Amino acid sequence: MTEISGARPLPPSQPTVRPMQNSVDTALKLLQPLDGLLAAGESADAEVIALKETAQSFQVLLKLTLGNGTQTTLEASSPRPLVQGSLLNITALSDTRLLMALKGGERALGSLDLNLLPVGSLVQGKVVASELAAQGKAQAAVYKVLVNLLNTPLAGSQLSIESPRPLAIGSLLSAQVQGSQMLQFLPLATQLDQLALTQQLAGQQSRQGSLDALVGAVQNVNRDGVPEGLKTAMDKLLGALPDIRQLGDPKVLAAALENSGALLESRLLAGQTAALPQDLKANLLRLVAQLLPALPTPGALPSTGTSNAMAQALPAFIRSALGALGQANARQQALSFPLPSRLAQTAEEEGDLETLLKLAAAAVSRLQTHQLSSLAQTQVTPDGNLLTTWQLEVPMRNQQDIVPLQIKLQQEQDGRQEKNERKESIWRVELAFDLEPLGPLQVQAQLALGSLSSQLWAERAGTADLIDRELPNLRDRLLAAGLTVGELACRQGRPPQGARTTLEQRWVDETA
Repeated sequence: MTEISGARPLPPSQPTVRPMQNSVDTALKLLQPLDGLLAAGESADAEVIALKETAQSFQVLLKLTLGNGTQTTLEASSPRPLVQGSLLNITALSDTRLLMALKGGERALGSLDLNLLPVGSLVQGKVVASELAAQGKAQAAVYKVLVNLLNTPLAGSQLSIESPRPLAIGSLLSAQVQGSQMLQFLPLATQLDQLALTQQLAGQQSRQGSLDALVGAVQNVNRDGVPEGLKTAMDKLLGALPDIRQLGDPKVLAAALENSGALLESRLLAGQTAALPQDLKANLLRLVAQLLPALPTPGALPSTGTSNAMAQALPAFIRSALGALGQANARQQALSFPLPSRLAQTAEEEGDLETLLKLAAAAVSRLQTHQLSSLAQTQVTPDGNLLTTWQLEVPMRNQQDIVPLQIKLQQEQDGRQEKNERKESIWRVELAFDLEPLGPLQVQAQLALGSLSSQLWAERAGTADLIDRELPNLRDRLLAAGLTVGELACRQGRPPQGARTTLEQRWVDETA
């Protein structure tokens, strides 16, 4: 199973690259005359297919494509090396001299529009041309590179950059925008993680369903004729759910967070199997494993039912096939907090176990969405700070009801501090739950240098008024706990997703 953990990000260690304004042309000396292939002033396309270093220069073999489609090869001498595979635009100066420029360089972008690509944006591209531009005894090597942009609003455009290191033709690059004329390469592992997260988040978002729907179905399922192994799996799932009154105990709350499923993969890798009977995600997977053999054979399932496709696809899903490439808006929904309540659609005339399987698979996808969202938001911020995110969900018992509690924890550390310095962290927590008779509530709090500030949001006006009257009591209890207390406020509605208030200035804008 693919590990999904809250690993801390590392600052990018790759060199920076700078967009340059123009491509410098290079004169080539032919080793044999053109013999009428090109008249003086005529141009053609060429590709570097071989390179050989000589005592004073570099000998290159070019594949020339003329305007009528005819192809031929030419040998030429170049004052600097050309990367094999580079695409060139050549112009005949005489029968034995050519003027060469990287193809597309004259149309390539020399700077970035920060309105389209704000600082911190991820840019991905493919190298289509590269050449050594300058190198001397006292001068570091500089390579001119053309990159086809693959994402962002500039997708399809070419970017002309200077790099202190050679870049292979055809290689894929990811870089973070540092300014209008500054990019910073991301390590390969970061590139792969970002690409994988982009693909997986949307797929998980489209499959996920609310945890309370599954728990309600497990409580109400008809157990007549249900295999003992399946009954045991259902009882383990229900028995591990914490009671809302117990979560006032810090130890019980800590155990509930550890058993939310967010740490399942890291526990398995570490061999910590003793706590798995209490882990929510492990219990969900046990339930799925018991449901699959209890279902009718695939041929007996309704051919048009959505559960049929779910049952057939589920084993591969559990093994870590997390979905196909999704749309950008689905990924943004998956990164939003809190995740919206969503009931997995049920097909008519389905049996109880088929419905239960679909709800269990949707619940696993919901936990996976939280885990992937944690990884997607764990990053190096544009100002160099290390931001680590843990996002999870805990279903709580509230008498006969099940109340999902969504939690997002973030730790921000100054990445510019020395290793031997004591790093001061900024901690942020967001909570979201819907508890009757209060209705939907969201809490945002920030702890920095021992000072706590918080905002609460209640959708019901009566609840907002009630909380506002109780805030002085909350302040007194926080002061008694030894904290310095800043702003405490309660507002009616939902937290804004765009511009933030003064208290929220350092919160990550998840919709950016």
